[in-house]
Amino acid sequence: MSKQLRKPEGARRFGAIAAVLAVAAATATGCSSGGSGQQQDESQPLEVWIRQDAGSPAAESAEALTKAFTKETGLEAKLVAVGVTDFETKLQQRTAQKDLPDIVINDTGQLGNLVTQGLVREVDREAVAGSADLAGRAWEAAQGYDGKYYGVPFNSQAFALLIRKDWREKVGADVPKSWDELTDLAVKFTKEDPDGNGRNDTAGMVVPGTTTRGYLTWWFSTMLWSEGGDFVKKQGDGYTAAIGEPASVRAVEKLQAMFCDSKVVQPGATTADTATTHTVFESGKGGIYLTGPYMLPRFDGSLGKDKYEVVAAPPGADGSAALAEGENVYLMAGSANEKGQQEFAEFAASPAGQKIGLGVGNGGIIVRLPVNTTVDGAAERSDPRWDVFQKVYDDSGRNAAALPNWSTVRQISSEGLNGVVSECSRDVAQAMGELAGEIDAELEKQEAKG
Repeated sequence: MSKQLRKPEGARRFGAIAAVLAVAAATATGCSSGGSGQQQDESQPLEVWIRQDAGSPAAESAEALTKAFTKETGLEAKLVAVGVTDFETKLQQRTAQKDLPDIVINDTGQLGNLVTQGLVREVDREAVAGSADLAGRAWEAAQGYDGKYYGVPFNSQAFALLIRKDWREKVGADVPKSWDELTDLAVKFTKEDPDGNGRNDTAGMVVPGTTTRGYLTWWFSTMLWSEGGDFVKKQGDGYTAAIGEPASVRAVEKLQAMFCDSKVVQPGATTADTATTHTVFESGKGGIYLTGPYMLPRFDGSLGKDKYEVVAAPPGADGSAALAEGENVYLMAGSANEKGQQEFAEFAASPAGQKIGLGVGNGGIIVRLPVNTTVDGAAERSDPRWDVFQKVYDDSGRNAAALPNWSTVRQISSEGLNGVVSECSRDVAQAMGELAGEIDAELEKQEAKG
């Protein structure tokens, strides 16, 4: 079972969180088919959940991974591909039924939420076979607020710019070297008819600006960090809001200007999720898209790989930074086969597991950038564009803050940002001051306020 959080050396008390975990752990006892204090059965089959749509190429890769694990270890593993949109809902249903799956492969951003509910077991990093070969940044994304590890890294990614190369050449512009140059290029894409159809129907910047799942915060993080701002910062033994500080305010003012002054974002950006923005870019209605490497196969097929280029996001006032995230293998509480759980996680992170996850044979990418440093993803794929993403991850990648529940802070900040881009008359400094107060209040609730 997931253990109650203990106070890390030098850290503040986690009274409220510990209380939540104690209740959640009691609720989770008996989840799946066994658990801490219950008899273990090392032959017990494993139920493995992944956040992918059933029948998709990615689900096929996950099925290949589980079958390879069974062949390697002799232990049966059953894959359940749970739809992207209702994954959390179904997991909560299984939590209420005290019947958790044994393994969940899910976003690094969900770690705090899973830990706070007591749904995952602690992982001994040193006891994981091959742990030294896994990237340090990936391990950092498996680390909770208390400094302990609650997952084994499986997949990582960083974000880079996809730019319509043919449009850039049409308007006579160079690859942008700063965020201001990037905005200038977006203006040209918006106003200079880069597709040559004689109509005013192109947008320079493609932005998922909806508050759903905190998408605007997700997209804006790279720009904010490179400008020297942040959502939160370390203070004492915890965190405090940083979104109201001068560097953050300046970055948000630039964001607001994209929507309100230069008007380079696509129509409807404030309510657009990524399903919408993917279509905007591939349909030739937008020219610059900050996104992850997982979109390359789709855009190669729909747009043509000769039409766009992959470029690292330019440095800002504080240098280069890019959002890094990925997925962990979570060992769920209550399993009757804890040894099998760890063996699955080790196999998934091994060179063999990582290569299956690359999806080279079927296009089902569940490993975007390998977490195992002995695997060269770009070489395996024979595509140097993946090296751009790998270099961004290695040199400039940055994980979100390891809060008890980052997803809540992400949602709050997304709503605050959406307010200043939806209402152009809003004073950014005042709005970000108000947002800082909301974030600080949430940090207090999480017992994470420094």
